[in-house]
Amino acid sequence: MKKFSVIVLGGLMLFSTVFTSCEAVKNTNNTQRGAAIGAAGGAILGAVLGNNLGKGGNGAMGAVLGGVVGGVAGGVIGNKMDKQAREIETALPGAEVERVGEGIKLVLGENAVRFDTNKSTLTATAKANLDKLVPVFNQYPDTNIQIYGYTDSTGAADYNLKLSDQRAASVKAYLASKGLAATRFVTTGLGIADPIATNDTPEGRSKNRRVEFAITANEKMVQDAQKEAGK
Repeated sequence: MKKFSVIVLGGLMLFSTVFTSCEAVKNTNNTQRGAAIGAAGGAILGAVLGNNLGKGGNGAMGAVLGGVVGGVAGGVIGNKMDKQAREIETALPGAEVERVGEGIKLVLGENAVRFDTNKSTLTATAKANLDKLVPVFNQYPDTNIQIYGYTDSTGAADYNLKLSDQRAASVKAYLASKGLAATRFVTTGLGIADPIATNDTPEGRSKNRRVEFAITANEKMVQDAQKEAGK
């Protein structure tokens, strides 16, 4: 994380030095300069995020969370995501909630959505934990939610890939049954990829049978943020 921060900060400092030295830019106001610097910073941030999240981790999630709007509009979206992340943490204290770029990475830990071996049906505990997320997702209808399903390493890889897709679809179907718009969700099965625990123990395999979420702004939130930024 420290290396990531240094790269982004260095890029922003370099750009801001060059940007503010231009004679044409000296004739702009502070808001215009700030928006332009922010937009460039967003581009740098998106590139680094996509690169770092895609290495040795969830490349699919990295591609989703690595894209940023940047500028003043990006700041508006970021503030909304900050608030949503805090509300998720309050609703599910054991969840791992990470703000990435202008989105949220959500990994359910002790309050997890897990599955029995070779099954894609939600357990009663999984349903209870998803129920806690429904009010938060309802409060922020202008977000898209990518659901990633995973398995442990037991069984054939092609079977696990299909099973993981079914698990992600089970979560989508349950959330939709609670009144959330199904169009907000996209599901992806990643099989045995990116284990968060060892597959050598029953406890570790249980943790790996999971789902993760990438929460991002939809087109409406982006447009609203751009309008707000233009005021």
